[in-house]
Amino acid sequence: MVSSTASSVALLPMYDWPEIQSTTDAFWSALRESLGAAGFHPPEHLTRAGDPFECWRDPGLLLGQTCGLPYVEKLSGTVSLVGTPAYDINCGAGSYFSVIVVHRDSGIKSLSDINSAHFGYNDPLSQSGVAAFFYHLMTQGIAFQKIRKYSRLMSHRTVIKHLAERRIDIASIDAVTWELAKRFETATDKLIVIARTHPTPGLPMITARRSKSEVDRIHHAVVEAMASLPCVTQDALLLTGFAATEEADYQLIKRNYEKIRPDLENLL
Repeated sequence: MVSSTASSVALLPMYDWPEIQSTTDAFWSALRESLGAAGFHPPEHLTRAGDPFECWRDPGLLLGQTCGLPYVEKLSGTVSLVGTPAYDINCGAGSYFSVIVVHRDSGIKSLSDINSAHFGYNDPLSQSGVAAFFYHLMTQGIAFQKIRKYSRLMSHRTVIKHLAERRIDIASIDAVTWELAKRFETATDKLIVIARTHPTPGLPMITARRSKSEVDRIHHAVVEAMASLPCVTQDALLLTGFAATEEADYQLIKRNYEKIRPDLENLL
């Protein structure tokens, strides 16, 4: 366990697009004020450099946001769950989904049309970019062998650009990222959504392993910070609230992943 007086680290890397970094900083300013009022010692600035996994595992982590799949596969035993932001994506509070996207001139109108497709993804341990897509294929009875080639492209934004350039055929994009892309990435004009995956718990906010009382204080500080944001800031970040999720909620992601893991390990 860490104490509230330990040196601290904070990062919000998951939706930190350059176009809204100043807005993310404004959000952090509100979080920093509320966390300080709750008795913590938040860093002056968010960490944006280095390996996020190192920061997520840092014993001084005060607040960070990660992806649901890394959380259940790599982090849950060493961090505490603070809660899950809710976003303006027409999904249940604290939940999200992926949109399955192709080029509008690809001739692919539905998943049943894919054949020898080239799949682009951000990271093999991505819930939205990989696990949600292949779990959805499984539930639709579509063989993974319909995908003939795989390209790891490191970020959803790069995947979107590759789709627009016809360098890949199909991809699965986090719904929040897709909304940001429609605002800031002209490549989306060339793309269409052909399906959306089943909702799962969204991208959790975490802290280093702490007592329940400390985690509760952090949770309430996040709620207060979000409530204090001007509407224009909330809208820019697509924030609509903060769900009181629990570790058990994320077992859905783990159960779904276990059903497709053996095939993915042979493919990616």
